[in-house]
Amino acid sequence: MQYSSRFTNSAGGVKELYYSNGGMIDMSKQTVTPTGGLSARSASEMGMKPNLLTSFSLVEKAEAVETDANTHGDPETAANMRNWMECVRSRKTPNASIEAGYSHSIALCMNVAAIKTGQKVTFDEKTQQVMAGGKVYA
Repeated sequence: MQYSSRFTNSAGGVKELYYSNGGMIDMSKQTVTPTGGLSARSASEMGMKPNLLTSFSLVEKAEAVETDANTHGDPETAANMRNWMECVRSRKTPNASIEAGYSHSIALCMNVAAIKTGQKVTFDEKTQQVMAGGKVYA
């Protein structure tokens, strides 16, 4: 299994840290450290054993990690946005209809619902709602 995610803002830079009782994964540095792990002092207060990982790198040698929010657009996306902006100005109909955009957003919402619930997802045309496991997904 692989999970990938980048949360950032216009300032750029990944601030993605994952903590466990053994330590921390720092995605910007691609390292694992004992930071935040269960120290001897804290463990003794809870009647537990300490659990601190040894530090190590997730990559064999220093590799640059892309952390910018700007992942650079593709030509098709730029053309689509240009068409949309021109249509806002001219009041003409865009290359893609509103129905096409709506259908695309339904598919995206269904995908998110399936990933989050792990259940079969359908779309109820009558109520215009995404259904996960037979129940409305909100």
